[in-house]
Amino acid sequence: MDLRKKKVLVTGSEGFIGSHLVEKLLEAGCDVRTFVYYNFSNSWGWLDTFSKGKLNKIEIITGNIRDPNNVLEAVKGVDVIFHLAALIGIPFSYRSPESYVDTNIKGTLNIMKAAADSGVEKILVASTSEVYGSARYVPIDEEHPRQGQSPYSATKIGADYIAQSFHRSFGLPVVIARPFNTYGPRQSARAIIPTIITQLLSGKNRVKLGALDPTRDFIFVKDVAGAMVEIAKSDKTTGEEINIASQTEISIRHLARKLINMINPESKLVKDAARLRPENSEVKQLLGSNKKIMKLTNWKTTYNLDEGLKETVEWFKNKENLKLYKSDIYNV
Repeated sequence: MDLRKKKVLVTGSEGFIGSHLVEKLLEAGCDVRTFVYYNFSNSWGWLDTFSKGKLNKIEIITGNIRDPNNVLEAVKGVDVIFHLAALIGIPFSYRSPESYVDTNIKGTLNIMKAAADSGVEKILVASTSEVYGSARYVPIDEEHPRQGQSPYSATKIGADYIAQSFHRSFGLPVVIARPFNTYGPRQSARAIIPTIITQLLSGKNRVKLGALDPTRDFIFVKDVAGAMVEIAKSDKTTGEEINIASQTEISIRHLARKLINMINPESKLVKDAARLRPENSEVKQLLGSNKKIMKLTNWKTTYNLDEGLKETVEWFKNKENLKLYKSDIYNV
């Protein structure tokens, strides 16, 4: 599929990955419509940081992914949907599981129903590597069992199955894109890399973290956005589930020490019991296979971990960016 001049809708466009995806789609020559969560201050999230010239190229619609009428209006007239809108924080899902069901499962259902009524050419649903739970084997491929180890991951499993059911039942051109641990500029404070960086940049000599031994497959956000574009473009991906992974892993302990050495070598790691997840909920290992995406698309990574961390740290060093984060509290 040639995406140039296609009318594309991005839900969750104001968020971390969504805002980078909007930029990538503009570079690809798309006619971009964004669906932003309505709020009293009319904030457009990270889209507010875009230049006026870039914003003038985007159609912005505010609404709520949980409202089927809002979603139907947003989908009208679009050729391709990138569905990223979701509640994402794992610790907060322990406190508010019902809101995750409403947003992640019912929101995806609203997208599917609206798309079925609108004749779109392709729907990319953003999943997460959390649906796999702790690895039973590595690298984790798309056939790995699903394990709902948190309310968040359970709702993302549900959302994936809703999307698959509409493909199988109604022939909707759905593809599920499953990023592993995405990081980079604009990531929310609840994620591990911003948690470490903001504590270090605040001048503290102690970095408080939860479990240090789990391993993760980190992939830079610009590579993730590029992967989503390539998955949408490929004529081989409809009906598929596709990992977006670097196929490398690092423990949280070694990641933290890498960042400490980059920013403040005098800092020490401190385990904070309040940041530990319930034992059976913690995912011990994530290492993704990228064999399938390499086979079905023209995508390849352009950043290794050191390069991505360097660009991320530089972004956080900008005081205008850093002031948006509260390093002195545990962000759930």
